[in-house]
Amino acid sequence: MGGPVDTRLRIAVIVGSTREGRVGDAITRWFVDRAEKRVDIDLDVLDLADYDFPQRYPEEATPQMTTFTTAIDRSDGFVVVTPEYNRSFPASLKQAIDYAFDEWHAKPVGFVSYGCRSRGHYAVEALRVVFTELHTMAVRDEVAIDLLDAPGDRDDLAVTTMLDQLTWWARALREARAARPYIA
Repeated sequence: MGGPVDTRLRIAVIVGSTREGRVGDAITRWFVDRAEKRVDIDLDVLDLADYDFPQRYPEEATPQMTTFTTAIDRSDGFVVVTPEYNRSFPASLKQAIDYAFDEWHAKPVGFVSYGCRSRGHYAVEALRVVFTELHTMAVRDEVAIDLLDAPGDRDDLAVTTMLDQLTWWARALREARAARPYIA
């Protein structure tokens, strides 16, 4: 028999907006403060503003692309923090998502969205379609923040619910990938 099985899950929290003055920093800190209280996960915050991705897809991966896709590959699951722009999500997020492919497969993704009134629901619905194509399991419940209101107890409960679903799927899919590699 091998050594002890690591029961903690590595969850990548992806900050999807790269705009100056973005609200995403505050929303991400708020989410991470709550998520770090869990004993079953280790968080890896991947802020897309820290990456200098090329504007066009190059012939060979750049070091920035490799760093990002390696972080995606080693993760057991993902939480995407995204604003809603024009009833969708930021182009910077789509670009980053497209740099990886196999690295997303058979892993769960959850969402923390924000916006005015719609709370980012349209962005999440668009992302669900993209992540389905990448063979991920998008969890049902999301954390949706209305920027016109301060986050409250309802939002804290949404974090717990989404992370409970995400960790269940992350553990199940990690065990499944270990037993039999996923084939897309």
